[in-house]
Amino acid sequence: MQVKNKLNLFSFTMIVVGLVIGMGIFRTAATSAKDAIEPSVYFSAWIIGGLVAFCGALTYAEIGSRYPVTGGYYKVFAKVYHPSIAFAINCLILVSNAASLSAVALIGSGYLLKLFPGNFTDIDKALVSSAAIILFYVINLKGLKISSAAQNILMVIKISMILVLIAALFFPSHYAHETVSLANQHISKSANYSDWIKSLGVSLIGVSFTYGGYQQTINFGNEVNQPAKTIPRGIFIGILIIITLYLLVNMSYYNIIGFNQMKGEKEIAYVVIDRIFGTRGATIFSAFLFLGVLAYVNGLLMSNPRVMYAMGEDGSLPKLFAKQNDKTQVLTFSLTVFAAVCIIILFFSQQFEKILTFTIFLDCFGMVLSSATIFWFRKKTKYLDGTGIYKMKLYPLLPLIFMAAYFFVGVSITIADPIAAITGTGILAVFVAIYFIVKNK
Repeated sequence: MQVKNKLNLFSFTMIVVGLVIGMGIFRTAATSAKDAIEPSVYFSAWIIGGLVAFCGALTYAEIGSRYPVTGGYYKVFAKVYHPSIAFAINCLILVSNAASLSAVALIGSGYLLKLFPGNFTDIDKALVSSAAIILFYVINLKGLKISSAAQNILMVIKISMILVLIAALFFPSHYAHETVSLANQHISKSANYSDWIKSLGVSLIGVSFTYGGYQQTINFGNEVNQPAKTIPRGIFIGILIIITLYLLVNMSYYNIIGFNQMKGEKEIAYVVIDRIFGTRGATIFSAFLFLGVLAYVNGLLMSNPRVMYAMGEDGSLPKLFAKQNDKTQVLTFSLTVFAAVCIIILFFSQQFEKILTFTIFLDCFGMVLSSATIFWFRKKTKYLDGTGIYKMKLYPLLPLIFMAAYFFVGVSITIADPIAAITGTGILAVFVAIYFIVKNK
């Protein structure tokens, strides 16, 4: 795949931040709080989630440096395991990502429609979301340079919205009166160790969704300028920004709303802004927040077609998926198919909560297996050591922590929602079977 306009460090870092910060921080904080039996569980989940993301980011940084190819998140499976595993896992991930994009766009449209009077249905929200997907589909057709520029602008807007939420910390007069007494109450009635761990595992489901996405950055491979240096630096800087912003926003939610009330709020960010700046301020915030959500839509539209390109290139999908526009270097067919899948799913999954658990369970497969490839690459690419590639410190501790954390989340989901776990495992087996059926034919 030939690319003329390559991504620099700033653009790549913005893609990292854009892939991770979607709608999650504006919604899953309430989900995580609902599953936490006390504030210590809630904040532990967000801190652990950040540390796990950091371990994963460094792991994927080294994988990306040792194997800088377009569609890397597919090709690492094919190279280290077997093409059938690569096909099955990445089909799951593509479906999961399309569902996540659709759900995030749907929630964003709900914020946008607060600007207008009337009672809007889920179909109305789906139509607005479809329009957003189509808009950024057209932008991505123009080429990587234009879509990357749009990503930079939208990320500035999104980060600005997060900074507004953090600014609420400087208005202590609006803090929830029950915050201190509530915290003391929960500490004094601390649950036993077993309950605490179980609660942490379930609370981490929403947190894992909110921190996820950075692993997709290895899909850009040789589309990044000096990938051996830019990929690890971009991931490191991006994750550091994300961890800092998430912890500060959660402090704002906790102080302004209070732990108990957080459990029942869906548009939790709207509540914070409404209490600090009033209804007009919350309405304006919702409009800009929708623009910020579009950065997540654009980021996935940029990343996922490159996985389909890699699958088409090695024959797991028809060669048409690897077709590239000679003028713009756009993967037109793959982009079109992914956008279409997003819109189709949009009209079938109209609630964020319905797909959250299922999405994370599918991601657990991909996270554990893809991060484990670092052991293979360390052994097989020793000749690259000392050539300027990124090589993480504290190896193999960091990748082992990352893998153990996602295994723990997967087990927690299996206990909390066995139907989602069985469905995910069954779909994985079906995709493996499809691969062999197609190959035999």
